[in-house]
Formats: sequence, structure tokens, C-alpha cells
Amino acid sequence: MRPVSIHTGGWRHPEALADANFNLPALVDYIKKLEAAKFDAFFMADHLAVLNKPMEALKRSHTVTSFEPFTLLSALAMVTSRIGLVATASTTFDEPYHIARRFASLDHISGGRAGWNIVTTANPDAALNFGYDTELDHDDRYVRAQEFFEVVTGLWDSFADDAFIRDRESGVFFDPDRMHVLNHKGPSLSVRGPLNIARPVQGHPVIVQAGASEAGRNLAAKTAEVVFSTAQTIESGRAYRDDLHRRMAAFGRDPDGLRVLPGALVFVGNDIEEAKAKRAHLDSLVHYDSGISSLSAMLGFDVSGYDPDGPLPEIPETNAGKTSRQTVLDMAAEGLTIRELAARAGSYWGLAFEGTPESIADDMEAWIDGGACDGFNIMFPWLPGGLDEFVTRVIPELQRRGRFRSDYEGTTLREHLGLQRPKNRFF
Repeated sequence: MRPVSIHTGGWRHPEALADANFNLPALVDYIKKLEAAKFDAFFMADHLAVLNKPMEALKRSHTVTSFEPFTLLSALAMVTSRIGLVATASTTFDEPYHIARRFASLDHISGGRAGWNIVTTANPDAALNFGYDTELDHDDRYVRAQEFFEVVTGLWDSFADDAFIRDRESGVFFDPDRMHVLNHKGPSLSVRGPLNIARPVQGHPVIVQAGASEAGRNLAAKTAEVVFSTAQTIESGRAYRDDLHRRMAAFGRDPDGLRVLPGALVFVGNDIEEAKAKRAHLDSLVHYDSGISSLSAMLGFDVSGYDPDGPLPEIPETNAGKTSRQTVLDMAAEGLTIRELAARAGSYWGLAFEGTPESIADDMEAWIDGGACDGFNIMFPWLPGGLDEFVTRVIPELQRRGRFRSDYEGTTLREHLGLQRPKNRFF
């Protein structure tokens, strides 16, 4: 849920609310519509810096600023009662105690609806904001992330569920025997604990990731309960999901404890041609300056000086995210020029469903029934129009087929996703 859209041209759509990044009434309207449609969760992505782009691209970017997610989701928790609230928080430039407190607080405030999207941060500009001269090495980020996860979940288990007895007669507020001091000392982190917040309503907020590199897949297999995948075909989706299940089993985890959700941008039309025309119009709103910058960022290598109508040059290994880099290289191998690659990178290069409510429902069923995923991370091309079209047209079709709930059956995000409440490791 980027407030305006994940699509670079989304804010320029004539019906879009271009100021939605800081328009709280609009965001309240969006999340209320999503809750009325019985969505599992509202996911808020985040950056820790103004995006690392040339000014010619940066000045065209609607993602240059946005609300800090915990502040926003705490406010949105007060106007909702069921929909989950998922925030991104980095293991690279924050401390485990901060993250544990924030998510535990959000989980209590919302009555058990919090989810933590674990990310490692590769942005060199973010590194400069936190006292580092350069970003951490890719593999080092994931080693720290694994230890970070262990510390945060250990802090959430600082108190047994029944620790706070609040006995007025004896004057005892909590049972000291039901408190655990973590005393963690590891390669990257040293955290004493305990956390000064009661155990979260869900035990642990839901753990969300988007790992696709080798290190990312291993981290997801060890820790994640929801994975946002970047698969673009049923075949690649099934292979990715099966691979995560195999890794989970090797780490002693039950694959049934994971939900794989590919990101999907959805264009709804009265027919296929109308939906494709909506996509083409939105893509046409992306300036080349934005596209070439996005392409360079995905590659971790500046290609702006090369012939736009020529092939992609040989790209050296970089610290860029492995998945997005390989996606570009695969498209380049198909013969796309730099200009064509920039158009893809600058608009949206992932999975998209374009069609009628019926054909979109058909496509979603094919993915689910084909073992490629457990659900979808839905993204809207522009707001509020794209959201309204999905909620009023696609959701009713899925409900008519018996493929989506008509009402919430539980109150917590874990209950929405069919995930077990984890046991306290110390009690």
C-alpha cells in the first residue's frame, strides 16, 4: 500500500489523489474500504532515505516522502477493528529493542493485528543517514537479519502470558518468576532485555518477508510466516513456493505455517481491451528520466550514459538486490533495448492481472489451484479509482465463487491468515 500507487505514473493519473502520501483523511477512507471488503491486511512499505536517484528522476517521484509507518498505522488502528496492519522495519539500521517495542505496542493498540515486514536495507543514502559511509555487504545484511529476528522474538517472549497478575490485595503487579531476561550476546548484537511491554496479543506479530536471493530464501524459510514473492508466471510461482517449503522442512519447520503471496497489480475493465488501455495510459505517464533511473537502481549500475536504443552493456556484480537485477538481465536477454527496459522498470515490471472481474478471478484461481501461491498482495494502479474498482467488482466475483470470505471469522491477523499463535519459548 504505497499511498498513491506502486506504479511510477500513478500520481499523474487524472483521477488520482496526488497528495495521498500525507493525506490522512484519504488514507482513512482507503483502509475503511479495504476492511469493508474483508481484506486480510493493509501493508505499508517504507524507505529510510529520500530515494537514491538523480534529481531529474527524483523530482518526478511520488515516493520521495511518506508517513513513518508506525505512526500512520497506530492512527489507522483507531478507525478500524479487524484489518491487519503490516509495517516495514529494517534490520540493518535499527536496533532490535526499538523494533520489538514498536511492534508489541502496535499489536496491543490494534488488538492483535500487527505484522512485521522484515527487510535488509541496501540503499547507500540510508547508510549515510545512520552514520555509515556505505551500505553493508549483501550476505552480511542477512546474517545480521537472522540474529536480529532471534533477538526480537526473544524479547516478545520476555513475559509469560499470565505474568501480570495485578493483585490489589497483595500489592503484586507481576510475577517475577514469569519474566525472562534475554541476555543475548551474539556476533552482531548485544541485548540484555527484558522487553518492558507485555507479550503481544498474537504472541508474536506476524512475520512477513520478501526474500528471493539465496540468502533471502534461507532467511524466509527459517523465519517467515508470509512471503511476498515476485513470481510472474504460475510455473515460477510454483517452483518458488515448493523451494521455500523444502527449505522449511530442512530447517524443521512445517510448510503449513507459511503463506506465499505474489504481488499483483490489477487493472479492471469491462473487457480485456479496456483493461489493457488503462495499463497503457498509466505506462505512458512515466517519464524516461524516471525509467532510466529505476533501471539503474535495479541493476546497481548507472546505464544512463549508454545509447537508449542500444542493448544493455555487460553489468558487473553489485550490491543491488539480486532478484530485481536478475529480472532485468533476463528481459535484456530477450533483446529489449535500454529504452524498453527503462519503460518496464519505470512503470511496473511485476505480475499484473488485466481484464474483467471474471477473467481476473479466473487468473487468481489458476494461480491458487496450480500451487503457485496461497493468496495475493494486491496493488492498485492509482488511488482511489483502482482500489474502488477492485473492491466493488473483483471482490464480489470472488465471493460469488466461494473463493473469498464475506466476513471476518476472527479478530487477529493470525486468525485471518490461518496461522497458529506461537508458544512462548521460555514459558
